[in-house]
This record gives sequence, C-alpha cells and structure tokens, in this order.
Amino acid sequence: MAALRRITTCFRLLRSSTRVLISSGKPAGKWTNILYTGISSLTVGGALCAIPFKQADNLSRDSLVRRAASLVTDSSSTFLSQTTLALIDAITEYSKTVHTLISLQRRYLEALGRLSQVEEDKIWQVIIAQRSEVEDRQDECKRFESTWFIAVKLCETAAEAARTSGAEHASITVSTNIQVALTQVEEAQKLSKDADKKLIEIKVMEVERMAQHAASLQNDSDEEEVPDAYLRED
Repeated sequence: MAALRRITTCFRLLRSSTRVLISSGKPAGKWTNILYTGISSLTVGGALCAIPFKQADNLSRDSLVRRAASLVTDSSSTFLSQTTLALIDAITEYSKTVHTLISLQRRYLEALGRLSQVEEDKIWQVIIAQRSEVEDRQDECKRFESTWFIAVKLCETAAEAARTSGAEHASITVSTNIQVALTQVEEAQKLSKDADKKLIEIKVMEVERMAQHAASLQNDSDEEEVPDAYLRED
C-alpha cells in the first residue's frame, strides 16, 4: 500500500508539473529535463517512484538498481512474513482439531460396552464430523504450505538479485528472514507431527478394542446358547 501511494503521488506531481509548464507557454529547459526524467522513471518501473523524480538525474544506474533490488527484497519479505503466519496458524488449528478427535475417540473406547445403541450412534456422529474437520484443516495446511514454499523461493531469488546488484544489506536481511521463517515453521510442524503420531496410536487402540469387544460379544452369545442345547438333549 505504501508503494502504491508513492506511485500515485508521483503521477500527481508529474501531472501538476505538466499543467504548470503548459500554462506558462514557454517551459524552461531545466524544468523540461526534470519532467522528462520523472516520466522516464515512471515508465521504466513504478517501483522507482520511491526515488523522488527531481533527483533521478543525480543517481547512477548502479544506485537505481540497488534501490530497486532493496524494494524487491522488502516486498518479498512481506510476502514471506504473511504466508509464514498463515501457515503456522493453519498448522496450529490442525493440531488442535486432531487432539480433539483423539480425545473423542479415547472417551468412546473407554465407554465401549456400556453405551446404548442410541448413545453410540450419537458419539459416532460427533466423531465423523470431527474427522471431516481434520481433513478440512489438513487441506488448508497443504494450501498455505504450497504458497509458503513459493514465498521462500521468491525471497531466495530476491536475496541473490540484491547480492549481485551490490545491495548487500538487503540481501543479508532477506536471507535472515528466510532462516527465521524456516525455524518457525519447523517448530509448528513438530506439533502437527506429534498430533499425527498420537492419532495413529489411538487408531491402533481402536482396532484392538473393537476386536476385543466383538470377541466378548461372541463369547456371551455362545454361553447363552449352551443351556438351550442341553434342553434339546433332555
């Protein structure tokens, strides 16, 4: 937004200067050169509006390139910062959703065998809805992660461009930002990996408990059938 305001201001200044020169009827050579310099700067790239057009003729090409490279690193860092925050938030919400699912399944397994059919159906409806929420959060993580990878690559390219153009400070700054973003995302991913591990463990427990419960029901059924068999023999 700041860059856009600078560009708009530059256009307004150029337009005002043009009106003054046209109304005077005899534009001075100095002001004509300044005006052409400003128009040229705007035409080559809107980012150059960050440099006042009155001073453009006093800067070397190397200086202009370095300033442009610095603007690129600034915008790339902003993009990386926003995508990093979005990805971390998405991972955090995913982890919370997984832990909620784990809690629901654990409570269901603990109550297995003591629930009525109606109660069991209600619990399963909640579990299924929570599983759907986990899938949605996971898709959100993948989407933000894809954008985040692009932001990292963009910053790496911007850092290399700044270094090549001589903007060493800008190159170092964006490289540092990349390392900070990588560290933050890595820490957030540890939480999601831990949640995934616990989810796998509870699924294994669910299979085991369900098998035990089914075997228990089968044994109860067999025991109930024994007296009938003896009665038939008598």
